[in-house]
Amino acid sequence: MKQKIITRTILLVSLVSLFTDIASEMLYPVMPVYLRSIGFSVLLIGILEGLAEATAGLSKGYFGNLSDTLGKRVPFVRIGYALSAVSKPLMAIFIQPLWIFFARTLDRLGKGVRTSARDAILSDETTPEHKGRVFGFHRSMDTLGAAIGPVMALIFLALFPKQYKWLFIIAFLPGVMAVLLTFLVRDKAKGQHLAKKSVSFFTYLKYWNIANANYKKLVIGLLAFTLFNSSDAFLLLVLKEKDFSDVAMIGFYIFYNLCYALLSYPVGILADKIGLKRVLVAGMLLFVVVYGAISFASGIVFLGFIFGVYGIYASATEGVSKALITNLSDKSDTATAIGFYSSFSSVFALLASSLGGFIWFTFSPKAMFLVSAVSVLLVVIYFTVIFRRKK
Repeated sequence: MKQKIITRTILLVSLVSLFTDIASEMLYPVMPVYLRSIGFSVLLIGILEGLAEATAGLSKGYFGNLSDTLGKRVPFVRIGYALSAVSKPLMAIFIQPLWIFFARTLDRLGKGVRTSARDAILSDETTPEHKGRVFGFHRSMDTLGAAIGPVMALIFLALFPKQYKWLFIIAFLPGVMAVLLTFLVRDKAKGQHLAKKSVSFFTYLKYWNIANANYKKLVIGLLAFTLFNSSDAFLLLVLKEKDFSDVAMIGFYIFYNLCYALLSYPVGILADKIGLKRVLVAGMLLFVVVYGAISFASGIVFLGFIFGVYGIYASATEGVSKALITNLSDKSDTATAIGFYSSFSSVFALLASSLGGFIWFTFSPKAMFLVSAVSVLLVVIYFTVIFRRKK
């Protein structure tokens, strides 16, 4: 009998991600504008986002390790998505700075609680031969939400201009739908490790000592790539530099997410056929092309092509990276392996945006993109060498 690749659990987890991303990305285009409207300075917004992302990043490792230790996945998924859902209306109801910091951090903490356990569920539901397809399907559904959310925000704000608070309350609805769907997901893991091992916040760091050499080589390369992969906000800022309107800028962002969403599943299938490593390297080469060309690009058609290629790059790297990581870790350590990488990846992402911003403002936008392109090309060479040594 033919094995079912996209199981009920994989479909449910992917739908949960879709609804959550609709809620989150509905607010993405308006978050800075809303915060400015309630009195936040640009500096304060930067501190808020930095603290929130650091919370998400550091907590991914801890909760991933805790999930493996307890032998449980679903409770972390439910709690994580619930925290993110609740945080949305809180930001609209209470607008004092400390409360905004609490609500925004709560949202990112939710991401930290759920991410490693959720990815471990996806890994547990399939075999190494089908990891590309499974993670690609999940990324496809997740990113489809990232395309739907901004469209809904644009429609709402066109009908009700500057009604930002209501948008936060409306975003609560798909968040609740996501939480309800988590109650249909069943835990396959068993709690045989319960109470046998204590887990401190940084226990997951010890995973590096027991991880195999191939995992370490992969993570080193991925983190080097992350260090030179600055925030997508810089790509959107280039559009502003080229005098595109806010609506056009959001339109490009939606187009990128649509390409990413539509291609993640077929690219995942391709990765299973020709090899996850080959697709990862090809995706990074596309990143080099985009960052090398974006500063010189002009005209809506050429820029649209660039953003479309960027969507292909994302579909060839995000899910494929996690598929590779889970294939290089023991089943009992899957969430810890993902959490370790995700934790450091978040820290490196913050460093990347800081480095990118420094080069942008000290030299020029063109210099920032060229430095990133050349640096990632070196990462591609690194991966080509280590992948050739061991197939």
